[in-house]
Amino acid sequence: MTACVWDDLVGQTKVAGYLRAAVDSAAVSHAYLFVGPTGSGKKTAARALACALFCADGGCGSCAVCRRVRAMTHPDLHVLTPEGVAEYLIAQIRGVIHDVHLKPIEAPYKVYVFDDVGRLKAEAANAFLKTLEEPPADVVIVLIADDYDDVLPTVASRCHVVRFSPVPTSTARALVVERTGASEDEARAALAAADNVISRAIELLRSPGRRNARTVILDVLKRLAVMDGHDVLTAARMLLAEVRAPVEDVKAAQSDELDEAREFLTKGGASEIEKRHKRELTAREREGITELLSVTESWLRDCLVMARGAAELVDNTDAADATAEIAEVLSAPAALRALDAVRTARQRIAYNVSPQLAVEAMLFDIQEVLRCPR
Repeated sequence: MTACVWDDLVGQTKVAGYLRAAVDSAAVSHAYLFVGPTGSGKKTAARALACALFCADGGCGSCAVCRRVRAMTHPDLHVLTPEGVAEYLIAQIRGVIHDVHLKPIEAPYKVYVFDDVGRLKAEAANAFLKTLEEPPADVVIVLIADDYDDVLPTVASRCHVVRFSPVPTSTARALVVERTGASEDEARAALAAADNVISRAIELLRSPGRRNARTVILDVLKRLAVMDGHDVLTAARMLLAEVRAPVEDVKAAQSDELDEAREFLTKGGASEIEKRHKRELTAREREGITELLSVTESWLRDCLVMARGAAELVDNTDAADATAEIAEVLSAPAALRALDAVRTARQRIAYNVSPQLAVEAMLFDIQEVLRCPR
């Protein structure tokens, strides 16, 4: 059996072997909990498992089925993220409970992937427990969390737990270079912007819009100390517009997909694709805002490590000159205050504060540090 999909699991040889053996021996569990740090390949593993279950060749990686799973456009792969303020809505869970009892559309199985399952709180979880424990025979559920302790014990105890180890930085960087043709410095910067998630770093390097957004973010940060209040507010609006711009590429790809599939779809099928497209656009916009915060955080971290005499740890080498100027006068406590401003912005956005307001407040707080770096 060709098992190319398992090759996508970089640095997770044991995980790949375990899941592949489960598929080969028809011993796939009804529910898995994938646990490990951000960037360790949990979502990649979930897609690989779906490929192996759906593909006639057990996950060849090259057929139309595998390509659609990898693109997350297969109708029997359902990927869920929290739709409520910081948690899954009970309405989402009830929708899944109803949907699992419908037969797969094309594949022999249906796979449900719940991202960030630590945000599955008690009320929604309680409604889901029976389905999680005894789903239909043709359903596989994969829950994803960064930390086992974030998951409710009643949820975790009903799953086979698969632990992912951190991917070594050098391994991640080498893979990004191999798959994109980027330089090592470009790969390093992309991984920093993508929170060390390999697939996101590759997507960033392949997207002119996202690369341009990163350049604009760094340019604003370099000039932030000398901006007046109006300039800061204008910069916040501009940055959010830049990170949202690549959404247009996603819309174009979605339109092409819908046009291609429309003649084969029922009205209900087309409606489901449109709903999924809406979720994808929301996720991509969130990802853009996350990249804005991550680029900002990585640049501030560069300032800190350079101030401490560790220039070899700088991620954004294309901004090294400006970083060096700030590092000469920046104290460690000041740098940590600026990094706290980024963390606060993340928390505010997670709790549904307007991204515009959160980014404005973050920029003003960082500006204060850059003007008084001691």
